[in-house]
Amino acid sequence: MLKLVFESSEAVSVVSTFDDLGLKEDLVRGIYAYNFEKPSAIQQRAILPITQGRDVIAQAQSGTGKTATFSISILQSIDVTVRETQALVLSPTRELATQIQSVVLALGDYMNVQCHACIGGTSIGEDIRKLEYGQHVVSGTPGRVFDMIRRRSLRTRNIKMLVLDEADELLNKGFKEQIYDVYRYLPPATQVVVLSATLPYDVLEMTTKFMTDPIRILVKRDELTLEGIKQFFVAVEKEDWKFDTLCDLYDTLTITQAVIFCNTRRKVDWLTEKMRASNFTVSSMHGEMPQKERDAIMAEFRGGTSRVLITTDVWARGIDVQQVSLVINYDLPANRENYIHRIGRSGRFGRKGVAINFVTVDDVRILRDIALKSTKCPCDFGRLWTKGRICSCDIVIEFFDLTIPLQTPTVYYEIFGINLETVNTSPQESCGLRIHLQNEHVAGQSQHN
Repeated sequence: MLKLVFESSEAVSVVSTFDDLGLKEDLVRGIYAYNFEKPSAIQQRAILPITQGRDVIAQAQSGTGKTATFSISILQSIDVTVRETQALVLSPTRELATQIQSVVLALGDYMNVQCHACIGGTSIGEDIRKLEYGQHVVSGTPGRVFDMIRRRSLRTRNIKMLVLDEADELLNKGFKEQIYDVYRYLPPATQVVVLSATLPYDVLEMTTKFMTDPIRILVKRDELTLEGIKQFFVAVEKEDWKFDTLCDLYDTLTITQAVIFCNTRRKVDWLTEKMRASNFTVSSMHGEMPQKERDAIMAEFRGGTSRVLITTDVWARGIDVQQVSLVINYDLPANRENYIHRIGRSGRFGRKGVAINFVTVDDVRILRDIALKSTKCPCDFGRLWTKGRICSCDIVIEFFDLTIPLQTPTVYYEIFGINLETVNTSPQESCGLRIHLQNEHVAGQSQHN
């Protein structure tokens, strides 16, 4: 059995330009037409071994170009003169599968490539028609892909590459068996590529069953950060206070586009209705919505018609809307992996972003787990009180104890353009961020009704 090692493989080449990767001329034209200038760090390391036919496990944070990494590799590897499926990409959500289809078609614009998104919630008849016409690449969700394989509409005999995108989610309980079902139908020599922002040990262990001597391009777990994204924790003593806090933030932040995450579909519907009743313009999306409705909402959000989207974790995995600058966790996610995926929706491809987490007493354990493992959490602060003017009422910002050692007793920080100067504090004190809105908010009444 393959020995699991969490560092990158030795002698992984770093290729600093697309021209030096030995790619097809038409593919290079498509890459530059897509406005890529130079490969990202993960692209510099992963494209070459993938195009050389090696199995690859690649890890990089959200927004670093993982989708383009395997899309370019696929387009380099396929023969467009053969109208058969040669590459299969599996994703955990329909939206991500559709986005991958768009990237493949855009990068392969000069190659006459055929790529179909095979996802649930759409017409089975249309899937069958498209697949029978012939697709070089299929991007899909495991359930629908396996259904098409069983119907013999998706022929697997010429598939030479399987890509598992967002592998940690795909190989969780809900998708693990479906992945194995699909894999059993693939040719024995199929190349396997696994990519994700997070790769827990159990995921790596499972991949040993269908990968051969893989190249490992991994970021150590304790080095996996979200550089460029400022993270803030807002302590709300009562669940009921979250809504008023959100209303105050909504009116005062300069937001290009924002995503608000809730943990349940019911909470998404409730919050959307409550925000609209308070005359805030928001859209919402979750897994129970019909696919056509989800597609329409995504199109509006991508186009900028919709500015604020309330959603569940269905949107946390790999969806790229470049204008998103703010993520609000109305409900804190249950684990660090989902936290990274969620706040990675802001600050895509190196842009600056902000993440705000609403935290109740019940969330302290989860918050501590995230803070202890994420180097970019704001943990270099001691207990302090200061006043500023963020909205129409005074706020008090308190850094509360998270039992994280202080590095310096005096800290200078900036939140939304407001400079906070600290007082000297004990080195033993540590923090998260606590915001209490005085006046109307403490009384539980919003000024925006």
